[in-house]
Amino acid sequence: MSSSLIIRFLFSAALLCAVAVITSYAQDNFRSDTLKTSNGDLKMVFIGHGTLMFEYSGVVIHVDPVSMYADYSKLPKADLILITHEHGDHLDPKAIQILSKPNATRIVVNPGSAKALPDATVMKNADTTTIFGIKIEAVPAYNPEKPFHPKGNGNGYVLTFGDKRVFAAGDTENVPEIKSLKNIDVAFLPMNLPYTMTPEQVADVAKAMRPKVLYPYHYGNTDPNLLVTLLKDEKGIEVRVRKLQ
Repeated sequence: MSSSLIIRFLFSAALLCAVAVITSYAQDNFRSDTLKTSNGDLKMVFIGHGTLMFEYSGVVIHVDPVSMYADYSKLPKADLILITHEHGDHLDPKAIQILSKPNATRIVVNPGSAKALPDATVMKNADTTTIFGIKIEAVPAYNPEKPFHPKGNGNGYVLTFGDKRVFAAGDTENVPEIKSLKNIDVAFLPMNLPYTMTPEQVADVAKAMRPKVLYPYHYGNTDPNLLVTLLKDEKGIEVRVRKLQ
């Protein structure tokens, strides 16, 4: 091999290593937890606000991806995107476009998001489907007496990963439909006024639902440690606080 070819080879290898380091660093800015399931590990990545990413059995799932919380050009492309409702802090067409694989990414939305994403699969409250072997249940998400999130439109989603059930509630209060959920291993519950719940309302849901692990999310300026205090004597419920303002 000539000296010029050797130099070009070494330069290319160095460039590839640099790209790998940059990509890894970008993803590592977000904390993640791992949940063991009967079909392998579920990686739960905490992006911000109501935005999450799951990686499971070769499938990448983005929940409510929004550009202000991440540079999605540096995160894994989505096999599945879930949208809880159409508000701008949950539905961002630009982020969805960046994350989508041509003719491959599946997108699931609530009825109110269908106009912005006409090619998506619409799930109404109480609908159930299975995509990539993952069961998806649409759970009502709403404010009973406030105008922000009307009943019958927004979704939370229960996702079944092997033998584990994970609930991302979307924007909701402590309504009967979520309090009646059973066998939830991990729950992401929103906690900011006036749009979602107070710490007391989240604690009320937790005591009824009894998830094994509870993450407060979408909590804005609410102190998540208030929830830790409220549930400190509840055996079997582990409250984990992550950066999800």
